[in-house]
Amino acid sequence: MSDVLPPCPQCDSAFIYEDGTLLVCPECGHEWNPQAASPEIHEQPEQVVKDAHGNRLEAGDTVTLIKDLKIKGSSSVAKIGTKVKINRLVDGDHNIDCKMTGIGAMMLKSEFVKKA
Repeated sequence: MSDVLPPCPQCDSAFIYEDGTLLVCPECGHEWNPQAASPEIHEQPEQVVKDAHGNRLEAGDTVTLIKDLKIKGSSSVAKIGTKVKINRLVDGDHNIDCKMTGIGAMMLKSEFVKKA
């Protein structure tokens, strides 16, 4: 075997050690045979987030609220027409991570925004 061990196919960790004929990743616990024909690579499916009108959203896009939204835990309301810049898109029910001027960081559902 070569002096340099390949990274873990699951988590891309460089901290790999040999255990007999297998390679082991101490970070995620994955074990695999480096002589195997095709190593298992677990790719995550591409996340597609769409606004209320079906337009695809990406991190960095500017969106506009299409309805007034009550801010949970506060008496303030995010008004219709408020422009918001998307910081990142995440998995889950509230899939837009953003920061609103005057309100702060919050999570939004993509069904309540339209691409500006």
